[in-house]
Amino acid sequence: MHFLKKSLITAITALALTACMDDGDPGIAGKDGINGTNGANGSNGTNGSNGANGLDGKNGAGQTLALNRIARSASQGFNVSAAEIVAYDKTGKLIFTVNALSGAVDVFDSKDIHTNATLPLKQSLDLKQLLVDNGKAAGLAAVGGANSIAVSGNLVAVAVEANPKTDTGWVIFLNATTLAYVNAVSVGALPDMLTFTPDGGKLLVANEGEPNVGYTIDPEGSVSVINVSNFAVSTLGFTDFNVGGPRNSQLPLGRMVLSGVNASVAQDLEPEYLSVRADGKRAYVSLQENNALAVLNLEDNTVQKIIGLGFKDHNLPGNELDASQQDGVNLRTWPVLGMYMPDTISSLDYNGRNYVVTANEGDSREDWLNGLNNAAVCAAAGYYHKSSKCRDELALKDIADSDLVMGPMLAGLNTDSTLGRLKFSYQATKAFNGGVTVNKLYAYGSRSFAIWDAETGEQVFDSGNSFERITALRYGALFNQDHNGSLTGDKRSNSKGPEPEALAIGKIQGHTYAFIGLERMGGVMVYDISNPFAPAFVQYVNPRDVTVSPDAAAVAAGMDLGPEGMRFVAAADAPGGKPLLIVGNEVSGTTSVFEIAVTLLQE
Repeated sequence: MHFLKKSLITAITALALTACMDDGDPGIAGKDGINGTNGANGSNGTNGSNGANGLDGKNGAGQTLALNRIARSASQGFNVSAAEIVAYDKTGKLIFTVNALSGAVDVFDSKDIHTNATLPLKQSLDLKQLLVDNGKAAGLAAVGGANSIAVSGNLVAVAVEANPKTDTGWVIFLNATTLAYVNAVSVGALPDMLTFTPDGGKLLVANEGEPNVGYTIDPEGSVSVINVSNFAVSTLGFTDFNVGGPRNSQLPLGRMVLSGVNASVAQDLEPEYLSVRADGKRAYVSLQENNALAVLNLEDNTVQKIIGLGFKDHNLPGNELDASQQDGVNLRTWPVLGMYMPDTISSLDYNGRNYVVTANEGDSREDWLNGLNNAAVCAAAGYYHKSSKCRDELALKDIADSDLVMGPMLAGLNTDSTLGRLKFSYQATKAFNGGVTVNKLYAYGSRSFAIWDAETGEQVFDSGNSFERITALRYGALFNQDHNGSLTGDKRSNSKGPEPEALAIGKIQGHTYAFIGLERMGGVMVYDISNPFAPAFVQYVNPRDVTVSPDAAAVAAGMDLGPEGMRFVAAADAPGGKPLLIVGNEVSGTTSVFEIAVTLLQE
């Protein structure tokens, strides 16, 4: 392993000295009570009696966590999206894992995880056949992949897309005990994620509505609200925000991205992930490609507002990033703005207010643009056309392929060891720079997790450069690897870095923790977010040998790759009585169970 480059050391030494790789920070002692105020003078001129002393504050109970992988399934297929999203049934102690590409759900028994390190496969449910057998789909060919799964009470709900994905999809309901088919209902196009309200009375479905390749069909994004008592479906759409609509002026256009080809706003907005507030009155939806969140009012099933997330300034100290895959470890500031574009989100309450936690992966529309060959249509949508393809992802060293011109802030930075290889959005960069002369690049994702005030949209915390800094300190030049293929350190530095995607939140003995999965580099970052304004790093655990090529052989030897979905299980619901984190690893095709050990630091 190579030593860290001098440039990294000068940039992050001060931060590195405070980084703890395995232990959490101790709790903060409570404040002393405040003395009561003196009483007002009496009418006869005598002083009033002193107020009573306030109660002393209690010392904070510091604790730290350690995640230990205690069980794991056999791989259900390498690099075929075989283990994406996971769910847990606390009654039967069953783990449900979406095997996305095959359209199946694998059911694992977790009762004996402390004595059997291999999760036994109880059953694999063929969702396509269920839809056909129950008259919901015309044939197996009309059913696409499964995307999400959730459990509430004795119901399991699974989101299944159609084939083609631009047709309306389904939600299948199963009995959690018998695994028998209960019902299936039609929802929007490409149901990508679903979740129950805390009381189990409603199921919310994020219908992403992605276009097809070439943008000849582009469904509207929407959220389906299913009444579990009778399986009635209501749809929340975004047509009021279209140009000419009554709410178009409410769009935070300077802080979000609208970039669909010939798309209305409703077609452009693409719901990715959902989180429901603890009281069940509000839900939050990540609009990933749009760099925004939608707030839903579940009391009257309306869209309350859309929040633009703005952009992360990587030119500020603390927000450094490595921009090239050909310079080893080189974390430094750059004239780059990161579009947060969160995938997984969650929410928490703190001091009477609600906050949204986001894993800021980033995503482009490149896959759908590639089939668009009409240069005029491509240009009208704000993209550039090259080699018979409509393009958005651009590297600064190839800027001459477009009409963009480097301004003075970017002068000399189009080399391999500077910003020359960083992938950025042509469309957003041109739009937000106000023309073809650009001084700041708009890149996908922010390589961080963040916390936002759910009412105001204000960011109260961002993890800055921590993910790259921590992995660079641990792995040196082997950081920012990819999750499949050859063993190449620094490979992902030019494109979203470690790529935070998965996220789960759990409460353990009065503390609230965020678990963030790094899709490319692998592993889970753990932060104590009990105070959302001042989260503390706790641990980074990665069941991967970064000196071994990430391939099928490495998976067979025990490597997990590509954490895509996670589920926290409280101690009271887990076999063995200790909290768990269940992780679905998309690339390795494995489902892993981590037991969370708690160590008190002070009483």
